[in-house]
Amino acid sequence: MCINPNYIVDNENHKIAVQLDINTYNQITETLENFALYKLMEEDKDNETLSLNDAREYYKSLKKNKAS
Repeated sequence: MCINPNYIVDNENHKIAVQLDINTYNQITETLENFALYKLMEEDKDNETLSLNDAREYYKSLKKNKAS
């Protein structure tokens, strides 16, 4: 990934913000989300897991509760 930032500076030429193109921003966001999910999964790996059917049922119950 090549990051080409545009710096926004104040009147004294101090950097106060960074501007990125949308594709770079989306890549950074996706990478951070994936890393956070990985860390969460690593922290939780000793807990009991659900079977695929149990997970589907649980997901359906979440959708029902959200719709209510």
